[in-house]
Amino acid sequence: MEEVELIPVEGHTALGRDPLSNAILNTDTTQYEAYIKARDAARKKERSLKELQEEVAELKALVKHLVQKEDK
Repeated sequence: MEEVELIPVEGHTALGRDPLSNAILNTDTTQYEAYIKARDAARKKERSLKELQEEVAELKALVKHLVQKEDK
């Protein structure tokens, strides 16, 4: 794949316009890496929250089962 030379965006050193698609692209790898880290951290936090919610649901079911067993 041939690398296309980006057209500089006025007033933005880290941005360039792709002449083929007309898209504005960020060429700052530091910003990209920071985005990837933030996205991964958000995904990890969301997974942890989901796991905690599942564990709480399991505990609630166990408590209900134990209460019903005691009532008999």
